[in-house]
Amino acid sequence: MKVNGKHYRSVWPIGDDAFGIIDQTRLPHEFVTLTLRSAAEAAHAITTMQTRGAPLIGAVGAYGLALDMRRDPSDENLAKVHDMLAETRPTAINLRWALGRMRDALLNRPRDQRAALAWAEAAAIADEDVAMSKSIGEHGLKIIQDLAAKKPGQKLNILTHCNAGWLATVDYGTALAPIYLAHDAGIPLHVWVDETRPRNQGASLTAFELGGHGVDHTILADNAGGHYMQAGQVDMVIVGTDRVTANGDVANKIGTYLKALAAKDNAVPFYVALPSSTIDWTIADGRDIPIETRSADEVLKMTGRLPNGSVALVEIAAPGSPAANPGFDVTPARLVTGLITERGTCAATPEGLRSLFPKA
Repeated sequence: MKVNGKHYRSVWPIGDDAFGIIDQTRLPHEFVTLTLRSAAEAAHAITTMQTRGAPLIGAVGAYGLALDMRRDPSDENLAKVHDMLAETRPTAINLRWALGRMRDALLNRPRDQRAALAWAEAAAIADEDVAMSKSIGEHGLKIIQDLAAKKPGQKLNILTHCNAGWLATVDYGTALAPIYLAHDAGIPLHVWVDETRPRNQGASLTAFELGGHGVDHTILADNAGGHYMQAGQVDMVIVGTDRVTANGDVANKIGTYLKALAAKDNAVPFYVALPSSTIDWTIADGRDIPIETRSADEVLKMTGRLPNGSVALVEIAAPGSPAANPGFDVTPARLVTGLITERGTCAATPEGLRSLFPKA
């Protein structure tokens, strides 16, 4: 994707001893890139959500681990760095998947080769993520084309929650990839963008992306989606996910479950887009997914631009009130119309998933 006419991935190597990311906490008011030079810096970036999105933090974690192999390629350090990075975000399975892949690629290999091998493996993970996202977009495009054919001469209205675009992956995105391809193919569409409290990833990141690509969109308060579904102004919902269980349950940004309920009640198709690295074959029930609890400050405070152009963090809640802040909720498989993966679309069922991934 492009920012101000320049192509960017969300993570990129800098020589062979550093890598770059976009500081997503500064968007949409400032576009700032960061250079990371250690696993500790990668862990900080993931924890503070300077970099975020389930597929992307997998790639960032892989690069972070690779950097530490230059300092100490021992088995002991490999295990230590693996565990340290894995604990930064407990819900998104892609991070553990990528770190496990890195560990398996390095164990039983000569220590003097591990730094180069790790760097190459991290790059491969990033490149494969781009390919998977593009394929997800192509499969999702078919769904959009079919829905658009039922509304000739009219715009297709799509609602999305949180950010599952190129900022959440290495490039293209998951939920937004089909939208970009549909827009580029000339299909008239409009996107309802949930603000996605409390971190406002929709209002700040998804709107930033769509605006930069020229896609017609409108930001909604999180509680407005059901109203527009009742009014017949939502033709489909498409979201990303941080973990899908073997039975098709979906963990995604808090608030997704409520949109799925509203979609079901109004007969609006509800799709989830994901790469296969997001599927957790070891868990058969979404209730067993660990749900990250984040700082209460994210609920009680908000960052915004002031009239003088400066950016400030301000309090928005009653002083002294506590706040709860679960980062994710689980949407039961029964509310999901279909899962869009790099191998195609399937039902959110064990049989559906196995039809695309028989060897998993």
